[in-house]
Amino acid sequence: MSKRKAPQESLNEGITDFLVELANYEKNVNRAIHKYNAYRKAASTISKYPSKIRNGEEAKKLDGVGAKIAEKIDEFLQTGKLRKLEKIRNDDTSTSINLLTRVTGIGPAAARKFFEEGVKTLEDLKKIEHKLNHHQKIGLMYFEEFEKRIPRVEMEKMESLILGELKKIDTEYIGTICGSYRRGAASSGDIDILLTHPDFTSETEKQPKLLHAVVDHLESIGFVTDTLSKGDTKFMGVCQLQESDDDEEEYLHRRIDIRLIPKDQYYCGVLYFTGSDIFNKNMRTHALDQGFTLNEYTIRPLGVTGMAGEPLMVNSERDIFDYINYRYREPKDRSE
Repeated sequence: MSKRKAPQESLNEGITDFLVELANYEKNVNRAIHKYNAYRKAASTISKYPSKIRNGEEAKKLDGVGAKIAEKIDEFLQTGKLRKLEKIRNDDTSTSINLLTRVTGIGPAAARKFFEEGVKTLEDLKKIEHKLNHHQKIGLMYFEEFEKRIPRVEMEKMESLILGELKKIDTEYIGTICGSYRRGAASSGDIDILLTHPDFTSETEKQPKLLHAVVDHLESIGFVTDTLSKGDTKFMGVCQLQESDDDEEEYLHRRIDIRLIPKDQYYCGVLYFTGSDIFNKNMRTHALDQGFTLNEYTIRPLGVTGMAGEPLMVNSERDIFDYINYRYREPKDRSE
């Protein structure tokens, strides 16, 4: 998924900004995923808080804000900055690794390796382009474009183009654009499409041609411009809307992922990839309380021994909510 998070628009923007910056530092430089998740959860909670936070004590009452984060909030509110962040920003290693991981195809381990070889900037990366793999070369080539978020109006144009083209290939295809776009976000980091077809179920053989036919068609009309990877069930690549007469500006290249999912697992997949992470976690916990296990593939009843039974039949997202006796929430209401 995208490495770019939507900008936080809240009364506590300064606080959420520094928490997101600390989260990225912990993920990319320290590889401390639990700290990354803790900072992200606190940022998400605070971004939705309806009034301006006055001190750490007030923040501590919120879900996900512990004593250490509360201390940092006090320091930030009293001084307007954070000693820890100042130190990180002045540290060559942290800033370089954080920058390099913003190139699609470069994870934290590769970024550290490049840094140890003396690569600190995008200019340095361009000098060793011959050492980069195909994915990283594309990430570097479109770096500026991938950094820019996709406005909702452009996402809507891409959605109608993709769904329209699917019907031209085979009317039985079903496609859904997931992620924050489906939750109503004003902008997105990339396009994440889930695809299914009645010919492909968890009982049948793999059907890579169902995915490849779609990718080949989108390439033939000039929408898909580059391939990062193409497997049996997942395509990662680059796309670009073509200008029409009424467009005033040229469209940028965007990251696109297409996943092919068996029809009987499709709606569990749609639920999972729509998110948010926090909503998914809460729903899985509720499912367990009700005696079911839920993941991105299936929902299954748990027997008295705690063993999961056969997957239940799911023909829509609502079916999943009904099974676990959970009030249905529209995608736009699933941000927490």
